Amino acid sequence: MRPPTIFTIGYEDAHLHDFLDTLLGAGVRLVVDTRERAQSRRQGYSKTALTAALGEQGIEYRHLRGLGTPPAIRKAYILDHDFAALKAGYTLHLGTQGDALHELADLAAQYPTALLCYEHESGECHRSLITGRLGQMGLIGDVVDLKPPRRSKP
Repeated sequence: MRPPTIFTIGYEDAHLHDFLDTLLGAGVRLVVDTRERAQSRRQGYSKTALTAALGEQGIEYRHLRGLGTPPAIRKAYILDHDFAALKAGYTLHLGTQGDALHELADLAAQYPTALLCYEHESGECHRSLITGRLGQMGLIGDVVDLKPPRRSKP
């Protein structure tokens, strides 16, 4: 049996309707929120509102807080934008999250699943480290990075 494909998506600069359309177009049935804190300054992307919006589209929502970036690592990245440092710290954290990784892999085996975080580019986000670890463990197959259209800047 081939390991499941997993999707990733970031909501940076995306209108909610474009974000939802991108998920629907890919056939995603479950969004797994990989933010440590499932809240956002962007309207519609905090846990309660996002759960409702996804539900209206027939997409389930799950928050796996343990896969979020720990606050100290996230704060350092906001200050210095040093992805190599984030990667080093987060990789150590990810090594302690075996249960959450296996739960995610089990979900991805059951439903077309997308990992959610903020950054538009997955290579600049911890979700790429999650999929990398899952791939190393042989728990997932292909990774498809979904990119909703970005809003026009005035």
